[in-house]
Amino acid sequence: MTTTQNRSAPPSSRARGFGRLPLVSEPTLRKLAYASLITQAGIIVTGGAVRLTDSGLGCPEWPRCTDESWTATQEMGIHGVVEFGNRLLTFVLGFVALAMLLAVVRTLSSGRPRRDLLVPSIFLLCVIPAQAVIGGITVWTGLNPWVVMFHFLVSAVLVGVATVLVRRAQRPALYVPERIGIPWLERLALITLGATAVAVYMGTIVTASGPHAGDPDAPRTGFDLGLVTGFHAHAAAIVLGLAIGLYAAARVAGAPGRTARAAAVLLAVLFAQGLIGAVQYRLELPELLVGLHLAGAAAMVFAAVDVWYSTRWRPANASHSPA
Repeated sequence: MTTTQNRSAPPSSRARGFGRLPLVSEPTLRKLAYASLITQAGIIVTGGAVRLTDSGLGCPEWPRCTDESWTATQEMGIHGVVEFGNRLLTFVLGFVALAMLLAVVRTLSSGRPRRDLLVPSIFLLCVIPAQAVIGGITVWTGLNPWVVMFHFLVSAVLVGVATVLVRRAQRPALYVPERIGIPWLERLALITLGATAVAVYMGTIVTASGPHAGDPDAPRTGFDLGLVTGFHAHAAAIVLGLAIGLYAAARVAGAPGRTARAAAVLLAVLFAQGLIGAVQYRLELPELLVGLHLAGAAAMVFAAVDVWYSTRWRPANASHSPA
């Protein structure tokens, strides 16, 4: 009798809902995590292209492109195309984040739940619409430099969260993370991450004080460009010193090899950023180099978060089997 009742019982609400979604494989989860990171970094680059081509007000309204049209019109020329194209990329980010979250939620009703991916997936999906609104505010305020700075910094945070998502997705299901257990090294990495955040913030002030406002009539901060560039350079030099110390400390302390490799990646990014920054300042900020410097800022965030994360948890490998 009990068996008959169980067979005829209606499916649970979970089975009727997310349980009906296809259960993706672990490699697919990792690919979705990488897609999240790539798209978050990519929109920083395309946002820089909007500014560097003076297309910040290519669509002068938001959420519509104009009062009469949701899309760019032929009369708006290349500036409208560039700005509207950047807006469309927000939907790509949203689609990737939604796919990631649904894939993670589906695992919760399976034999290999990925609860470790749930919080960063929710964060990414929730903040993307907020970013779109912030982008709209930048248009409404005529590209106010402080709003534009905030818009970029939120994207930088999303790159950092996506980095954590990628590293967690690389672990197999049911894997119990193991702390490295070197607190002072973890604190040094956290200080390096904080110094990176300061350097990136100072970089946004430099950009907001320079000639690339996104529109010829957009306001600037009014700060002396040489002065704020000097502050930014000193902040970057501090990060470089910390990264050198972090690399040496990881080798001496016997941390997993991935920590030293992550620190080496951060050093490489910092050296490249410093070279690009110095050359672009000497050449009076040519658009191409400024765009590369923006892409490098996203790489800095990734590398700094990655090296911090590597000081906290041991990588999942053959010597650390799943629980």
